[in-house]
Amino acid sequence: MSKLLQSLLPDGLFSGRMAALMQKEFRQIRRDRRLALSMIIPPTLQILLFGFVLSSTVTNLKLGVVDQNRTPESRELVAALTESRAFRLSATYLSLQDLTGALSRGEVKGGVVIPYDFARKLQRGTTADVQFLLNAMDANTATIAQAYAEAVVAAYNTRLPGSGLHANVRQMSAPVISRRGRVSVTPAFLYNPGLVSSWFTVTGIFGLLCILNGSLVSAAAMVKERERGTIEQLLMSPAKTSEIIVAKIVPLFLLLCLMALMATALMRLVFHVPFHGSFLLVFTGAALCVLSGIGIGTVIATFTTSAEQAQLTSFFVNPPLATLSGALTPVEAMPHWLQPVTRFNPIYHFGVISRAVLLKGTGLETLWPNFLALLLFTVVLVSLSVWRFRKQFG
Repeated sequence: MSKLLQSLLPDGLFSGRMAALMQKEFRQIRRDRRLALSMIIPPTLQILLFGFVLSSTVTNLKLGVVDQNRTPESRELVAALTESRAFRLSATYLSLQDLTGALSRGEVKGGVVIPYDFARKLQRGTTADVQFLLNAMDANTATIAQAYAEAVVAAYNTRLPGSGLHANVRQMSAPVISRRGRVSVTPAFLYNPGLVSSWFTVTGIFGLLCILNGSLVSAAAMVKERERGTIEQLLMSPAKTSEIIVAKIVPLFLLLCLMALMATALMRLVFHVPFHGSFLLVFTGAALCVLSGIGIGTVIATFTTSAEQAQLTSFFVNPPLATLSGALTPVEAMPHWLQPVTRFNPIYHFGVISRAVLLKGTGLETLWPNFLALLLFTVVLVSLSVWRFRKQFG
């Protein structure tokens, strides 16, 4: 590994004391198997688990049915609901009380109540009311399920004229449809025609991995070296403090960049994220995120004296960064007073860069403010880490 990385870098960087210091860092990382595995296994598991688990798509929602009509028209409506991937018929009930009891016990997540005069109203050309009951403890799932139910009812409504029935089916809370005309909406889904929710998730998790793993790995590496007493030995050597700092940052940076390349490959091969823009822009942003993460980890290491203290301190830094980044949830879903805070988060800017470049093919002429902000964060964090390192060991 060290020979491969040496071949990729200028010869002057691996000469004299700098070469010896970097070889020492590479050998130390190679001997520390847990540190080396932390650059491979956790990022792989995180991007796979988050990509598959954090999905806004609702499928196989357990549906209970109270069919008081028991006609071909009511059975066709139930079939239309259950044929979609959103709902799965779990049970049928004789009364509304039985259905609400099943909802309270968690046996079903939603229910549909078809009144006894459903078919008669359709044959008369009047509006038939169908009631949907949804368990709204999870408001997001309930909202998505309501949209799915409305779409299914709308599709069922369009099939009625073909069978000689001229009527409309609506939800209890839906507005009355005018008989004078109808407005149809034809949506066009740009940049994600298949509405693949994992594309949004993994492109945000990408920057989260670069920052969090960079901070955790760098903090662990430096704290462990201090515990072993090798930093004091380095300070007694002819090497300058700046050479020691560069020799410690560069190997971690290169290995974490390889981690970023591996995460990019997973995004492309597993989740089929399109690459409409320049890969160089995405990798440059990832490299800046890695440097920012190393800077955060180095600062944490200078304030702690053991690996346990470093991990505990990271819990006060990394969760707020992840929560206020827009990586897992859209920034627009946050309270208005909290949205400006995300602009002071490097993960947010990289999320904007990765999503715009990969999904939309946006170039530097549009994303330069985000790159500038990311560069400023990187310079500030790395400078702060170098200053803290010099102050502690100078």
